Amino acid sequence: MRRSPDGPRVPLRIRLRRGRGRWLRRLLVTFAVLLAVVCGAAVVAYRLTGIPEPHPETVVQSTVFVDADGSYLGRRGPVDRQEVPLSQVPRHVQDAVIAAENRSFRTDSGVSPRAVARAVWATVSGGAPQGGSTITQQYVKNALLSPERSLTRKAREALIAIKLDRTRGKDEILEGYLNTVYFGRGAAGVQAAARNYFDVAPQDLTVSQGAALAAIVNIPSYYEKAGSDPEVTAKLRHRWEWVLDAMEAGGGITEAQRRQARFPAFRFYPPGETEGQRQYLIDVAAKEAAGRLGITEDQLARGGYTVHTTFDLALQDATAEAVENHAEESGGGAVRTHTAVVGIEPGDGAVRVLYGGADYARQPFNDAVSGAVEAGSVLDPFEGVRLDGPLRGLHGSTAPTPLRLASAYAAVAADGVHATPRTVVRITREGRTVHTARPGTRRVLEQKGAFLVTSRAHERSAGWSGTGPYVAAGAGGDGGDGGPGAFFTAGAGGGVARRTVWSVGYDSRLAVTVALFADRPGPKKGTTVPAHLPDEPSPTGYAEQLAGEVWEAASGP
Repeated sequence: MRRSPDGPRVPLRIRLRRGRGRWLRRLLVTFAVLLAVVCGAAVVAYRLTGIPEPHPETVVQSTVFVDADGSYLGRRGPVDRQEVPLSQVPRHVQDAVIAAENRSFRTDSGVSPRAVARAVWATVSGGAPQGGSTITQQYVKNALLSPERSLTRKAREALIAIKLDRTRGKDEILEGYLNTVYFGRGAAGVQAAARNYFDVAPQDLTVSQGAALAAIVNIPSYYEKAGSDPEVTAKLRHRWEWVLDAMEAGGGITEAQRRQARFPAFRFYPPGETEGQRQYLIDVAAKEAAGRLGITEDQLARGGYTVHTTFDLALQDATAEAVENHAEESGGGAVRTHTAVVGIEPGDGAVRVLYGGADYARQPFNDAVSGAVEAGSVLDPFEGVRLDGPLRGLHGSTAPTPLRLASAYAAVAADGVHATPRTVVRITREGRTVHTARPGTRRVLEQKGAFLVTSRAHERSAGWSGTGPYVAAGAGGDGGDGGPGAFFTAGAGGGVARRTVWSVGYDSRLAVTVALFADRPGPKKGTTVPAHLPDEPSPTGYAEQLAGEVWEAASGP
């Protein structure tokens, strides 16, 4: 029965009490509809969301060059990254990263609802960006999505992470993460990080080293100075302890392993310049490696290869130090002396030392490989001796390269068998050998001719200088005094007009060639013209001394 217009007015409090149930029902219905819409939208979004391909820059790899003993020479490529299968990353390294970044990784659904909520709130409220993402989300963010910070991108990141977790195995996700996460020091991925921080391969990382790398991931641009900055080192050590404690709590390491762990020593950072010498070696090896694989040098640089070279890095460094010491003794001046040194293994062609200039940054031209050095009397021992194959025409060469001359005398040391100079032993990729180099040999002169060349070299050695530490030990064979089988100095010009000096030493183990020539500033800015070698200190004495030092370093224990 409706209230008449003249009836008493019902108070608002009573009216609200009477309609409370109706409003509550409407609210519940609205919430249910909204929840259904959101869930439906999420399901549709999940189904429509695909897993994108990794960004090109995250899959690009560099190519690493190592010497004959596996020591790091340098790399080529836009990014310092090489992929490594998870099987080559020790379990304790995997557990360290999980302990530091996402302890529920092996059991979660790929996302952290709490972290997502924090990120959404920070975006809506304009607060600082929030971290705390799972390893799966970090991998999606780093490798599959753009770096923009927005609510839409964060939602897409979560959807892709969930789908990735449901369609990929945990090991596959962890492998992708470890190969793309940034560790500082320019290293993208665990392979480069292991090398840049500890100079080891990933499979050789200790528990302490693995925990340190895991601790670095948190703020790589800050922690990369560990080992050189005391404050950074102290803070990293504190975080390293925290990672180890988490590993022990999670069963990744035993109590004994935790107790025995010692904070690791780091390679110094920033590292020394590699442009000075090693880039000469990398240039030559990269060109040869690309040719052997039938690809361009750019493809090689981005291909993630490891080029195992013939170089002896210790011998190379000793040679560079000896040349630098001489440069300091000479006192500089307008005339600049160029030194080129080549050491080749006779019968094999392996180039052990290749000194082509003092500084690649100032002079990228390699004097040892491409420098045409006036021959003078250094070719006299070959006069009248028949030469075939790669050495045909050597007699008439007025300016051979140091590399070619070294290979010629290496052929003499190998009783007339010439081996094509080579700088590559083998090429690997992701632990698999993709190319193995074989010596290319060919007889270029008869054994009698090789004996004759050595005999003449012996005769000429006494007549040229006599100031060096070695004299020829005889024709052919190894020197009885531990020196080379033949050692002599020759060149072009004499007295104050000396233009070039060569010093050659060889036996069946090694052929060493040292070449000296000079230039001075030209009439136009940035140009040079040939010059006579300075008379003091004695260029012949220096050439013989350097050849002897290289020989001793190569023949030492």
